[in-house]
Amino acid sequence: MKKSIHYLIYLTLFLSYLTTTTHSWKKEEFRNCNQTPFCKRARSRHPHSCNLIPSDVTITNNGDLVAKLKTKPNPDQDSSDDHNPDLEFSLSVYKDGILRVKIHENQEKDKKRFEVPDVVLDEFESQKLWLQRFKKEVIGDDLLESFVVYLSDGYEVVLRSDPFEVFVREQGSGGARILSFNSHGLFDFEQLRVKKEGEDWEERFRSHTDSRPYGPQSISFDVSFYGADFVYGIPEHATSLALKPTSGPGVEESEPYRLFNLDVFEYLAESPFGLYGSIPFMLSHGKSHGTSGFFWLNAAEMQIDVLGSGWDAESKIALPSDQKRIDTLWMSEAGIVDAFFFVGPKPKDVVKQYASVTGTSAMPQLFATGYHQCRWNYKDEEDVKNVDSKFDEHDIPYDVLWLDIEHTDGKRYFTWDRTLFPNPEQMQNDLASRGRRMVTIVDPHIKRDEGYHIHKEASKNGYYVKDASGKDYDGWCWPGSSSYIDMVNPDIRSWWADKFALSEYVGSTPSLYIWNDMNEPSVFNGPEVTMPRDALHYGNVEHRELHNAYGYYFHMATSDGLLKRGGGNDRPFVLSRAFFPGTQRYGTVWTGDNTAEWEQLRVSIPMILTLGLTGITFSGADVGGFFGNPDTELLVRWYQVAAYLPFFRGHAHHDTKRREPWLFGERNTQLMRDAIRVRYTLLPYFYTLFREANVTGVPVARPLWMEFPEDEATYSNDEAFMVGNGLLVQGVYTQRAKDVTVYLPNGPTWFDLRSGAAFKGGKTYKIEVTDADIPVFQRAGTIIPRKDRFRRSTVQMENDPYTLVIAVDSSGAAEGELYIDDGKSYDFKQGAYLHRRFTFSDGKLTSVNLATLGTKFLSDCTIERIILLGHSSKPKSARIEPSNNVAEVELGPLQIRSGVQSSVLTIRKPNVRVSDDWTIKLL
Repeated sequence: MKKSIHYLIYLTLFLSYLTTTTHSWKKEEFRNCNQTPFCKRARSRHPHSCNLIPSDVTITNNGDLVAKLKTKPNPDQDSSDDHNPDLEFSLSVYKDGILRVKIHENQEKDKKRFEVPDVVLDEFESQKLWLQRFKKEVIGDDLLESFVVYLSDGYEVVLRSDPFEVFVREQGSGGARILSFNSHGLFDFEQLRVKKEGEDWEERFRSHTDSRPYGPQSISFDVSFYGADFVYGIPEHATSLALKPTSGPGVEESEPYRLFNLDVFEYLAESPFGLYGSIPFMLSHGKSHGTSGFFWLNAAEMQIDVLGSGWDAESKIALPSDQKRIDTLWMSEAGIVDAFFFVGPKPKDVVKQYASVTGTSAMPQLFATGYHQCRWNYKDEEDVKNVDSKFDEHDIPYDVLWLDIEHTDGKRYFTWDRTLFPNPEQMQNDLASRGRRMVTIVDPHIKRDEGYHIHKEASKNGYYVKDASGKDYDGWCWPGSSSYIDMVNPDIRSWWADKFALSEYVGSTPSLYIWNDMNEPSVFNGPEVTMPRDALHYGNVEHRELHNAYGYYFHMATSDGLLKRGGGNDRPFVLSRAFFPGTQRYGTVWTGDNTAEWEQLRVSIPMILTLGLTGITFSGADVGGFFGNPDTELLVRWYQVAAYLPFFRGHAHHDTKRREPWLFGERNTQLMRDAIRVRYTLLPYFYTLFREANVTGVPVARPLWMEFPEDEATYSNDEAFMVGNGLLVQGVYTQRAKDVTVYLPNGPTWFDLRSGAAFKGGKTYKIEVTDADIPVFQRAGTIIPRKDRFRRSTVQMENDPYTLVIAVDSSGAAEGELYIDDGKSYDFKQGAYLHRRFTFSDGKLTSVNLATLGTKFLSDCTIERIILLGHSSKPKSARIEPSNNVAEVELGPLQIRSGVQSSVLTIRKPNVRVSDDWTIKLL
């Protein structure tokens, strides 16, 4: 009887969740700022309300500047009134112009504030510059002296005493400000304290009550970006690339940008509401200073206001009036201040500085950069076999086929439904025989079933998150009654990683990779469809303190599991829906449960660009939209733009119609085939860019202003984007479009890759479009490597020859790079790779080696075609050295695909090896 009641409860909740997923997003299911006490309190504070001053300022033996933040004496207040203890302040300086500021309370209290572990790289600490001294300076009419320390060449940090403020400026007492903290006096730190008699610390939302046993513990402060025209970052939101003001004169009543990882279905475009992941890293950019950045390492819920011009008109705060600035208000429910300031001044400088703290993107396997085919769900082995064979039948390349939750035995992860998938190893091996892989889903909710080995082990060993009473937390998700692995504990993460061994994950093979979904975590019957904030983790840490990092630790453990499975030399592929700073080190993310709408296609571009700016370059959106049935034109247009984005996967909800590329008639099959083939021809370029991201942190897909920081027309453009420094892509985002407006940034000439026609930069063009493709331009001065032979997957392309597309600039020059390794292992870390630089100047193309560890990787691949765009002369042949061979120069196609008619200057069959040094001189 008890089990029947539990089943009925589950069935009601489950059907309720499924019902809500068939309708548009219901905002009443989620809290707004006015329903979130810490946010409401922070927004109500007035400028200049901070009454702290630093005292006991000194330099420690560890090279940090430290101080006590004391409450200023108030002559109108009785000295016997309660006041907070001093706060601990520390300031550290690191290489390349990085400032770290930490503020926390006395850690001798019974309850310790949570400091987020395993995000900042271990090696970052070795980059610290040990401060030796500070100088004192009186700023303006201040009564107290301030303290100034060196940051980097041209920059210094000021700790201002009264009013308390930290700011970075150009060197010298009159130096222009770059970034500042608490310039408006909005800093507030609610210290942990003993509950007073009669106080009610509980918070209620809908049917849920948060016990809040430790009371209010929020932190808020203002950050100002000087010389800024726009601010960007702080994903994840379905909104514009340049963040719009959320508060201030002329701003309609708006919510702050929320950072709180949630399972949000059919999310709205143009909304500040937080989605599946959170990265509290904001960048500013403007013509006067360039780029700067601010990152707050904190895993609790966060709300961030971008304050509109004039918001502080009544505050009478005197800030430098000759500097344009953007002010922001940062609010968090818990944690400490652990803040990083990045001075730039160039866009790529800031992303590199951030990457030095949280890490660069993992180098993906080559197969992962190809096309992925997914659906909830491919129903059985016969369905898998049929889909796989249809790709070959229609000559459409792909690399990975995915299985969603229905492949399991009753939603028990690491298992198979043996009726539908009786021979999983054979199924995977069959795909692998054609160079393809499979991905299965593994979510964090574990079915509470005593016959399920994962649950039995986790329950026996105490590996689950606890509820507020100390019992294993029991929530509802796909399997019904479920508990959640406590991934904060590194020992439990290690246990989880062991579950991916081939002996543990029965039915898996080395060609199987993993998808982590629902890891925000999603709890169908939880507050806001997630875990209660007063749930308890390892170390007596409340869930409220680490919520945004839960999915990150789950992703980390899964990635480590695949790494263990492969003996440490098989690069993991793990897709995660939730993310946090550092996620880029462990795998890929996507933008979640989007819908089949034109506006969702358009907003996917700024969402992906924002992820790249904040460290996560390997990201994408479900092609066609997860919910709903896209019309054929929308589906085709989505394939055409997604082919140029880092992660390329088609995916759909089980209630949608099947939408594999061959189901929409011959013409549309051809269009989608062409789009996917474009991606495969460009894989050498993409793989080279992924290596650049792996080394430097610079993203694959970039906003235009990253490449053209002086061009103000690019600053808010989020419909076009750069792939690397060489390709500009303009999507088509409206139905039945006959033309699109394209802005080509100032400086270089641009070459249309459909016709080879040249366009002058710094102008806006109306470009005619057909259903065949979208406008893509190559920047003059670049060389793009391609592979033009059509194959069924990346494995079959391994030994194919290359094509180089050279777009010369006004001086007749161009340059580009090509990176090659084995596409799967970590041998590249020991020098097993090729890295070539191609330079073209004065009619001569040269290939030189850039590999710093010596050449330990060989390739017999050759270059079979060299295409020249914008070259003024018409040579008939080219001489190749050192072989002294001659190759013919003639007119040839710019692209080898249907519907593209163009003839461009082409060096045919030079047949030089990519691994060799050589020159080719036009005659």
